[in-house]
Amino acid sequence: MIKYIIKRFLMMLLTLWIITTLTFILMMSIPGSPFNDVSDKTSNEAVQANLESHFNLDKPMIVQYYYYLESIVTLDFGPSIKKPNDTVNDLLGRGFPISFELGIISIIVAIISGIILGVFAALKHNGIIDYLAMSIAVLGISIPNFVLATFLIQQLAVNLELLPVATWKSPSHMILPTIALATGPMAIIARLTRSSMLEVLTQDYIKMARAKGLAPYKIIIKHALKNALMPVVTILGTLLAGILTGTFVIEKIFAIPGMGQYFVESISQRDYPVIMGTTVFYSAFLIIMLFLVDIAYGVLDPRIKLHKEKGD
Repeated sequence: MIKYIIKRFLMMLLTLWIITTLTFILMMSIPGSPFNDVSDKTSNEAVQANLESHFNLDKPMIVQYYYYLESIVTLDFGPSIKKPNDTVNDLLGRGFPISFELGIISIIVAIISGIILGVFAALKHNGIIDYLAMSIAVLGISIPNFVLATFLIQQLAVNLELLPVATWKSPSHMILPTIALATGPMAIIARLTRSSMLEVLTQDYIKMARAKGLAPYKIIIKHALKNALMPVVTILGTLLAGILTGTFVIEKIFAIPGMGQYFVESISQRDYPVIMGTTVFYSAFLIIMLFLVDIAYGVLDPRIKLHKEKGD
């Protein structure tokens, strides 16, 4: 198990290096300069040259790449080009806690509601509850979160005036963006839980537990649900990545002052330090989460653990 963890850790570092390198190459491949608007306003090419020198954009690409890697290692991504009074670290410090809060609330809602929906659908197989739950799941998978977000704003916030339209000031402000972000993952978890539960409920040890006269809730919770959730744990890392990156779009729609706002603005403004700093930060965070999910999967399922140890 230790060797497996070390291998996964080294692969994590390699993946992060590939992502950061590709991000740098893509940013540097974009033609033009983020200071074009400055030179237009001042009609002075010297101003643009000085700014490019200040941000090391006049250096050869290999030198810029060195400074870029140095900023990653030292965790100092430098100043923002378009927000000179703020560093990238300042923007991350202000925006990430809000994005993280939205993401964590959404994934918790998705997991709990998805498992409950999937379990009830499996227990009432081919019944009205099953059909209703799976219809909800199909809709959740089919409708993009930005479309759902727009619909929720129009119906619940504008027409019915039940909830605030936007921002992130109180628990009531969290409801609409959480629903918009959690519905898709919830639907996936529900369908996966249902199919897994249906398979587990036909196993011999479940039949034996019923023959012993155990209470139905004990059979479901203590015996069936634990094994049925293993596939959910497997995709949890992917769902977490999707939710945390999906916050960018939802934050923009609901005017939430998280990292999504800064990231979208940095792309339109060609703010290289913010783009690369945000990409590296989120990539590192998501890769670490995937790494932890892999380890948790090995711990929860002894068969996986033994297999990895024998494979080592």
